[in-house]
Amino acid sequence: MGAEVSVCGPPTLLPPKVEKMGVKVFYDFEKAVQDQDVVMMLRVQHERFGQGQSPSKGEYSRFYGMNQRVLNLCQKNVLIMHPGPVNRGVELATDIADSSHSVILDQVSNGVMMRMSILHLLAGGEPFSWKEEIQ
Repeated sequence: MGAEVSVCGPPTLLPPKVEKMGVKVFYDFEKAVQDQDVVMMLRVQHERFGQGQSPSKGEYSRFYGMNQRVLNLCQKNVLIMHPGPVNRGVELATDIADSSHSVILDQVSNGVMMRMSILHLLAGGEPFSWKEEIQ
């Protein structure tokens, strides 16, 4: 589809050999966000990690959090995504989550429809075509 994908995060949280997936790997978030059309943040699930496996919330926010300073490094019309729930002040500053750059609410709404469609098909339902419905 022509997309160029980059990943960024603490080395301890990135999958081993992730570069073999054809993605560009960054460990510096400020460099990673430059020239991106979309920045997809992820929720850090600190409760799933053992002691010392992940940075503290403060460290994560300082090095990998999206805030106004980092947003200023992005393209003017960058879209900010996050699957939710957002740890406000950790992955994403509140003012960015609520800004015109954020498409998080659309993403969450569309995710509900996608899951409904997948469950429908898995339960043996027939695929639906909008084109057939319109005609």
